[in-house]
Amino acid sequence: MPIIVNLDVMLAKRKMRSRDLAAQIGIAEQNVSLLKSGKVKGVRFDTLEKICEILQCQPGDILEYRPDDKPA
Repeated sequence: MPIIVNLDVMLAKRKMRSRDLAAQIGIAEQNVSLLKSGKVKGVRFDTLEKICEILQCQPGDILEYRPDDKPA
């Protein structure tokens, strides 16, 4: 998948645990884990906004686009 989730990198930079982020956002820790692993098909903008607010970052710090090397 060409969308890479760098949430684990941002958590490490901020020295924050997934559990703490989940509690501050108000979502289950398992959902944060799924988001970190990239196993979700989407993320709500209000959730992304809360993550960015808590981690003091931009959406582009969390989500990255890397095109597949497959020919079209």
